[in-house]
Amino acid sequence: MSFMDKLRGQLIDIIEFLDSSRDTIVWRFPRQGNEIKNEAKLVVREGQVAVFVNEGRLADVFGPGTYTLSTQNLPILSTLKGWKHGFNSPWKAEVYFVTTRQFTDFKWGTQNPIMLRDPEFGVVRLRGFGTYSLQVADAASLLRQLVGTDPNFRTEEIGEFFRQNIVGALGPALAHANVAALDLAANQNEIAGRLATELTASLAEYGVAIPRFVIENISMPPEVEAALDKKTQMAVLGNMQQYTQFQAANAIETAAGNPGGGGEGMTMGLGLAVGQQMAQTLAGAQAAPAAAPAAAAPPPLPGAGAPWFHATGGAQSGPTTVAELGALVAAGSFTRDTLVWQDGMPSWTAAGSVPALSSIFGAVPPPLPPAMPGA
Repeated sequence: MSFMDKLRGQLIDIIEFLDSSRDTIVWRFPRQGNEIKNEAKLVVREGQVAVFVNEGRLADVFGPGTYTLSTQNLPILSTLKGWKHGFNSPWKAEVYFVTTRQFTDFKWGTQNPIMLRDPEFGVVRLRGFGTYSLQVADAASLLRQLVGTDPNFRTEEIGEFFRQNIVGALGPALAHANVAALDLAANQNEIAGRLATELTASLAEYGVAIPRFVIENISMPPEVEAALDKKTQMAVLGNMQQYTQFQAANAIETAAGNPGGGGEGMTMGLGLAVGQQMAQTLAGAQAAPAAAPAAAAPPPLPGAGAPWFHATGGAQSGPTTVAELGALVAAGSFTRDTLVWQDGMPSWTAAGSVPALSSIFGAVPPPLPPAMPGA
């Protein structure tokens, strides 16, 4: 191999970057002392920009396309190099490829809860998590502020930094939204869109943008969620008596379908319990109309004593005064065997056994004795 062939082998004639990692943001072309020859080819693919740096100073920036490097398309670098009479000799410069596509694998989450004042619950602690995408908007600013001379700048190097910025902006965003904690789910997209805009503005100095921000969930402490679950259960159940009957009926059906092992006894016991409960319900429904007249009855006249109630033909009658009961006795529709009740009595009692009513039966003669034979 001749000396000229060796010299040509040290000259770089194609500059390009094929990214297979999916997480590389900036990659420096490995020149390793080699020189870039005149009229070398620069290949910049979609989703990339190429930045030339000369002696630590940012020079030209190339978007997607294929370029033949010459003084015509390297104006800044040519000025720095002082190539006023042409670009005919090999030269050296650092070339950084910056990925401008969206990186969508960034995640965020609150390590500590955010304290907020809620109109319904008062002071609450909220936690949240989600994802966001990152995109380089200004390659020069990114190189100056974050990359420096890093030859392989990856997403893992800035993930925590941006997570802290996002969590720091989340609290004010939730507070300024003026949305109750229970309504946050309905407003997550709106809050996320506002956060993406605000974060893009605040991170512009680093040359990046947040084109998409997603709030996957915002949650309250477990004890608060448990209390809300109980409240929801009570609202769903509604009538507790109906729910108890429904549960008992389900248990009877389950036990009936599992013969043996005490299933029959369980069925009988549950059936008895349901029957008793239904009987109590029916009794209450029947007693309610009977008690209604007593509640609506006027107070007794002065000196007349408490009113009396009596059973006539299997139905309750009254209230009735003692004088009115005497008239019923004279008419034959009220006897000593008629059941009566007055406020203070433990139960219904036969009228003939009540001392307070003995006076209304005193004037009534006893029944005639049976006729004697031969009379």
